[in-house]
Amino acid sequence: MTVHGIAYVEFHCEDAHKYAAALRADYGFTVAEPAPAAGPVRPGLTRLTARQGGITVVLCSAADPGDPVSAFVGRHGDGVAVLALSCEDTADALARTEAAVRRGAVRIDATTVAGYGDLALRFVGRDDPLLAGFEPDPSALLQEVDHVAVCVPAGELAAAVRYSREALGFSAIFSEYLEIGAQAMNSEVVQSPGGGVTLTLLEPDAAREPGQIDGFLDAHGGTGVQHLAFRTDDIAGAVRTLSGRGVTFLTTPGSYYDALPERLGGTSIAAGVLRELNLLVDQDHGGQLFQIFTRSTHPRNTLFLELIERRGAGTFGSANIKALYEAVERERADTA
Repeated sequence: MTVHGIAYVEFHCEDAHKYAAALRADYGFTVAEPAPAAGPVRPGLTRLTARQGGITVVLCSAADPGDPVSAFVGRHGDGVAVLALSCEDTADALARTEAAVRRGAVRIDATTVAGYGDLALRFVGRDDPLLAGFEPDPSALLQEVDHVAVCVPAGELAAAVRYSREALGFSAIFSEYLEIGAQAMNSEVVQSPGGGVTLTLLEPDAAREPGQIDGFLDAHGGTGVQHLAFRTDDIAGAVRTLSGRGVTFLTTPGSYYDALPERLGGTSIAAGVLRELNLLVDQDHGGQLFQIFTRSTHPRNTLFLELIERRGAGTFGSANIKALYEAVERERADTA
């Protein structure tokens, strides 16, 4: 089942205008009201679109406490509720939904199926009113959704991977068991045919001490999106620009950079720049990738963002994943 990529991310929140203002001021998104036909029309429902490059974020809030948007926010706080998967057109989206249902997916509506926990997956055509006429801006600082990280409770990772394969037609492309001090977690990366959609699925090891994945699941109220990764063609420039607007990024100890020459040799971004900006670097057979993670501003300290630049690398750096979780642990200790 081939999809082209993530058409948009639907974010359910208490105040759509507040989040839209933050995406505009901090990250440089352009914000507009979507056409009414782009989604359900319900009294008191606010729907805004925030766009940059090829990224579209739909922000939804509801005045009615009984609205499904309000119910999601009540359970999880503000967060990602829907990933819209890009198809050729509406007919193709309907056909892909039917195929997913035949293969075990639970239908929510005509083109939406259950995904992971309360995270839904919606198949949308390029002729969808929300997308029709939209052309990605290749000069934008942030270009596209590179991947999405989803946390699941202990013991549920295997089922989530099996669902990804059987119902969605994705493939498992990477797996890792990660230990950080007394805690540990399993991760599996699943990807759609063609690589347009990539999901990182994370599960805590219940046999070890509770850690940050457990903390996310407790604060979020179960399975959900831990972070969104936005690809950029200039991560150093992006970090400088966003830092100047007030975005705060996680830091990395100097020892990480001291070890780079032995671990990787040379890097295509100068080591001094990496150290200055707290950028993480790793490589695979295709090239190098550079990553950095924002400090969460979520009221429950759950959702955060990632910036990633790929210079030939198509996978995920194990050393970077470990460095991320060590950085999050330092932040948790500082705020405890």
